[in-house]
Amino acid sequence: MRVIAGSARGKNLAALPGEDVTRPTINRVKEAMFSSVQFLLPGARVLDLFAGSGQLGIEALSRGAAQCTFLDASPEAVRIVTANCRTAGVADKARISCGDAFNYLHTTRGPFDLVLLDPPFAHGTLAKVLPLLERSLAPGGVILCESELQAELPPQVGGLRLIKQYKYGKILVSRYEREEQP
Repeated sequence: MRVIAGSARGKNLAALPGEDVTRPTINRVKEAMFSSVQFLLPGARVLDLFAGSGQLGIEALSRGAAQCTFLDASPEAVRIVTANCRTAGVADKARISCGDAFNYLHTTRGPFDLVLLDPPFAHGTLAKVLPLLERSLAPGGVILCESELQAELPPQVGGLRLIKQYKYGKILVSRYEREEQP
């Protein structure tokens, strides 16, 4: 697994062994995700929730995001994220925490310009976490969710609207944006 573009391009990143712990995003999916937000990234404040190896947040930092908050419930994953941020040379722009995503979202206000979600599949986590993200998303902000193809995601969650979905084999990437207030 490597960083595919930007200042850390080509840097190898570590992952925890076993797909039941972390599931690295394949390069084709990662490239498509970041191509869809390329103009949002320069100077962006990013949240990589369920960070795993941190590869999505590191990719955002490599492509010009100003800072990224990484959160994962696994202490082992947090150690990997920390090491990967150092390897990629982005540790100075990273805020790394170990904790429960739901507790974190109840206490943080953000704002985040980009939220990257790649939680464990088949647990309905995205449908549960999306309502908590609305108040942390900056105006014009984007949420990118990676899920299994069969995931049932709502077309609207409060002021968040599902804009587009992209299918890549068994992977579904969904893009939510905050609706503009009249």
